[in-house]
Amino acid sequence: MSDSLPPNCRISTDVRVMYFDTDAGGVVHNIVYLRFIETARTLLAIQMGMDFEEIRRTGIHAVVTRTEIDYKRPALLGDVLQIEGRVTEWSGVRFWVEFEITRPSDGALIVKSRQSLALVQMPSGKPVRLPENFPATLSLAN
Repeated sequence: MSDSLPPNCRISTDVRVMYFDTDAGGVVHNIVYLRFIETARTLLAIQMGMDFEEIRRTGIHAVVTRTEIDYKRPALLGDVLQIEGRVTEWSGVRFWVEFEITRPSDGALIVKSRQSLALVQMPSGKPVRLPENFPATLSLAN
């Protein structure tokens, strides 16, 4: 991770664990963490200029090509969690975003995740090169 990244290449958001996020024991189900990460990644893309209007205008989508996730500790019903994400690597058509989910109340690291994404022109599915000024922006506006 580079400290020289523009501030818009980082995101921090909070989420409260709800009943529908948990199993019968009140523990967050493993797939729910991916939803939390998806929320943070979507907010990061919007912050970087790839909002829903930009996607609609260009037909270009940021598509997840790989997810690595390490479950460190369980989160429980009612916990408030903080999801932090940041762009860490990029080249050509692919970039990586890393996430950490923590529980601020006790400082516990809950999940670490890393995702590879590519820009894809839909409906053809053809990869698109990252914008020239990436990571300062994901906007493809001409």
